[in-house]
Amino acid sequence: MIAISTNRSEYRNDIAEEIRLFLGLSEIVLLEETDSSAVDLIFDLQLTRTGAHYALRAAAGGLEETDAFDLPEHASALVVKKLEKRALKLACYRLLKRLYPAVATPWGSLTGIRPTKLYRELTRDGGAEYAKRTFLDLFDVSPEKTELAARICAVQEPYIASVQPNEIDVYVGIPFCRTKCLYCSFPSEVLGREDRLTRYLDALKRDIAAGAALVRTRGLRVRSFYMGGGTPTVLSAAQLDELLSFILSQYGSLGIEATVEAGRPDTIDREKLLSLKRHGVGRISINPQTMNDETLSRVGRSHTAKGVRLVYELARGIGFDSINMDLIAGLPGETPDDMQRSCDAVLQLRPDNLTVHSLAIKRSSLLKKQLDEHPLAAAADAERMIAIGADCAASLGMSAYYLYRQKYMSGNLENVGYALPGKECVYNIDMMEETASILSHGAGTMTKRVFGAENRIERLPSPKDVPTYLDKLDRLIDDKASFFS
Repeated sequence: MIAISTNRSEYRNDIAEEIRLFLGLSEIVLLEETDSSAVDLIFDLQLTRTGAHYALRAAAGGLEETDAFDLPEHASALVVKKLEKRALKLACYRLLKRLYPAVATPWGSLTGIRPTKLYRELTRDGGAEYAKRTFLDLFDVSPEKTELAARICAVQEPYIASVQPNEIDVYVGIPFCRTKCLYCSFPSEVLGREDRLTRYLDALKRDIAAGAALVRTRGLRVRSFYMGGGTPTVLSAAQLDELLSFILSQYGSLGIEATVEAGRPDTIDREKLLSLKRHGVGRISINPQTMNDETLSRVGRSHTAKGVRLVYELARGIGFDSINMDLIAGLPGETPDDMQRSCDAVLQLRPDNLTVHSLAIKRSSLLKKQLDEHPLAAAADAERMIAIGADCAASLGMSAYYLYRQKYMSGNLENVGYALPGKECVYNIDMMEETASILSHGAGTMTKRVFGAENRIERLPSPKDVPTYLDKLDRLIDDKASFFS
């Protein structure tokens, strides 16, 4: 057990996230909330302020770090909070680097989901060289990851610049899957009782109708559309057709881009693909995660690599010219050679997008509960697998266009989306960089309002599980109306 002792307990979660970069899933508590005899290591962080001057002392494992800084004149409460949090996290990070020098930290002290968003903000505040030096010198990000962030920001720039104040993205969630993957932590249900799905779709239509009315009355315009999950293609062809027809009848347009995560190859057939195409869906995902059958079986995916190839060829034959494929680096039991075989198979298919994920160990996943049964890749091997994925994307003529990080990722790495020029996903950029508002429908979704001029974002989550979503839908509809008022 790890304990934090600090006079600034409001930052306990931020300090804990820094510690988890090095100590993963360790239990982390405040010292005063536990029996000190059960603690293996204490991080003592004391931050004191006298007027505009701060003094910081951090200690752990017999080591100590100190810092001192002054607030800028007329600093706002937001700036004060940012500087205090940054100082505590950096002091903690420097201690951890001394205590655990062998732990890989390619993103340095950064713990947030969106390092590219931070890089863009730094560029806006002080220019490209300032952003680069801050990543390298202050946050200790590696040169390779700093360059990756800079390249992605450059690719994203025209998309971000094109966002209009009255535009929103529309997201529809289908939280059902055919089977539950070993590594999955999403609150999706394994498809079982048909009446549960039927009730959900009926409620979802009410949610969509209310949202579309809101868009009309507020004078908003749909920029892009995305249907995710779960697995949307777990719906029957008739259900999928009816839902897409309803969405179009309510919103009138799916914007400049419409994406549906076809995801699991074992849920896709010709009739469903034809329905997607007929309703204007131009971008789909067909996600193998790996092209090794032994691994697919191990992680609970009920399809084969051959099934991936057959469905991909079917989609191409129907005319889909924007297909994404996902691969996960570091799946249980896999080696860099396995990742190379998966990439070789992807190279033969030549998708338009490739998303390379680092395996993340989620607390609520089956994998977390069964870690002793599943050997995971070492940090060096995980990094090699990510590099193999990047080489595959480059061989396909793709460039990185969006990036995000998660907690407990193998090797403290990242997830990167690659695309052919002009095939970048508008929704992925908008969502990950938080540059456009999102109106979401369904259980486990997140509605966001972006106030660009104020550099402010507000969020309205939907209930995560289907039963609660069904019970609280009326209130959720009212909350959305107030949220967009």
